Amino acid sequence: MQIAHIANLWSLVGHPSPTKEWSLESKIKAVAAAGFDGITTAVTPEHRRLAEKHGLRHIVGFMSTDDPAEFATLIAAQKEAGAVQINVQMDNHDTPPALATKHWLQLDRAAEKIGGVVVSLEVHRDCCTETPEKTYEIAERYHRATGRLIKLNFDFSHLAIIKHLSPANYIERLLDHPQLVQNSEQVHFRPFNGHHCQVPVTHRGALTPEVKSYVVFVEALMKLWKKSPANKNKTMFACPEMGPYWAGGAGYNITGLPPAWTDASVLRGELQKAWNRAK
Repeated sequence: MQIAHIANLWSLVGHPSPTKEWSLESKIKAVAAAGFDGITTAVTPEHRRLAEKHGLRHIVGFMSTDDPAEFATLIAAQKEAGAVQINVQMDNHDTPPALATKHWLQLDRAAEKIGGVVVSLEVHRDCCTETPEKTYEIAERYHRATGRLIKLNFDFSHLAIIKHLSPANYIERLLDHPQLVQNSEQVHFRPFNGHHCQVPVTHRGALTPEVKSYVVFVEALMKLWKKSPANKNKTMFACPEMGPYWAGGAGYNITGLPPAWTDASVLRGELQKAWNRAK
């Protein structure tokens, strides 16, 4: 088993400044220089060309939709751009789990028909998976329909704030469906606490207390994933998911915090250390 560090190009939006944002090639070159193994975004053939040029081995695609008529087209486009893994944000906050399961079954079948790609349903706010109750109901319905475990991309930051957690109960409350965690191949590692879905990784050049407590949870998650014999020859696609500042203060990053990209780069190193410790 191995880990592949995947940079989300979203972390580089507006970097180093909104008026002097890097070109796509400069971003991908920086990703490679920072030690990442691949990129994730809604990829295009240009992303594929530049990733190959700069030696990035993994391309993780992205799609967001609530329209089943788009499923096959979007999957095919991501595959054509080099994606072998695709992250999916699906449906809306008010989509009933029964309908969401029906949609996921359609999307899953479309991916199987196209072939050569693994699709993972992201746990995310304003989607059908916005709460643990909805997420795990969809997972149960999918299991009843197929006899298989659903493939999820866990971003536990969303569930942590919904459930108002604290470092003392991150592991107990969030890793309570171990088989689904072990069945995942993509994981979004956004540092959180029970009040904020993104906390800074660094402050004045040092790791923050918030991220130190988060990394304890990360190590437990990785240890759990490694325990599965089914993962012996698999790769965990680990994305240090740091969102950028957004105009008007609407982003994951907020005024006064370090830039998303620089913190994502530091977090990549902490994820590798946690992976090495997880036995």
